[in-house]
Amino acid sequence: MNRINNLFQTKQKNILSVFCTAGFPELNSIVPVLEELQNNGVDMVEIGMPFSDPTADGPVIQYSNNIAINNGMSLKILFEQLKGVRAKIHIPLVLMGYINPALQYGIDNFLRDTHACGIDGIIIPDLPMYEYENFYKNRFDEHHLKNIFLVTPQTSKERIRRIDAVSDAFIYIVSSNAITGGSANIEEEQKEYFSRIKKMELKNPLVIGFGIRDKKTFDTACNFANGAIIGTAFINAIDKSKNLKEDIQHFIQSIKN
Repeated sequence: MNRINNLFQTKQKNILSVFCTAGFPELNSIVPVLEELQNNGVDMVEIGMPFSDPTADGPVIQYSNNIAINNGMSLKILFEQLKGVRAKIHIPLVLMGYINPALQYGIDNFLRDTHACGIDGIIIPDLPMYEYENFYKNRFDEHHLKNIFLVTPQTSKERIRRIDAVSDAFIYIVSSNAITGGSANIEEEQKEYFSRIKKMELKNPLVIGFGIRDKKTFDTACNFANGAIIGTAFINAIDKSKNLKEDIQHFIQSIKN
C-alpha cells in the first residue's frame, strides 16, 4: 500500500505535514532535515523542487528556492541525494513543484526517478486536470505515484467533485486566494469555506495549507480537515540555522505541544 494511503487509514486527525525546500539551507540539507522531522513526529513531508518562478509561493519560499538554486540544487542532484533514503525514512514523502522542471527533465524520466528514490506522491499546482487525466495519469499509475490536486475558495463544487473522483491520496485545500505565507490568522470566511468542503463528505482525506504557521492555526485547520501543512514558518525556522537538529526539534514541538 502507498504510504500516503496507509497514513490516512491509521491516523485520521491532526496529521502534521511539513514543507521543506530541497537544497536549503545548504545543498546537502535534505536528508538530515527529513531525519529530524521524522524523529520529531512529523507525519509527512513535502519536498520542494527549486524553481526560479514559483508562482504560488510567497517571498519566503521564493527566497529558499533562490538559495537552493544558488547552492547548485537540481532535480538530478536531488534524486541522487534521495537514493537509499528509505533505509532511514519511513513516513510519506511528496515532491512539490512546478511542471516546467519536470518537462525539462523528461516527464517519463522524472516519474521513473521519483518512484525509484521512494517518493509517494507529487503536487504540481500548474498541471491542469485535463492534461493530467488525458496525458499523465497512466504514467503516474505505472510508477505507483499519487497525484495531489489543490482546491481554492474559488473552486466550484463540480470541479471539487471531479478532483475527488480522479484522486487517490488526499486533497490539498489552499486556505485562501493568496500565495504561501499569508495571513497570521484563519478568518471566519476561511472557516466557512473549510466547513463547506468538509460537508461535501468527499472520499479523499483533506489537508489544509497556505498560512498555517503555528499551533493555533494548525489546531484550527485540523478542526476542518485531517491535517495541515506548514511551509513558510518552517523555512524561517531553519534559515541560517547553526544547529538543524535543535532548531527543527524546537519548531516541531512548538506545533505539537
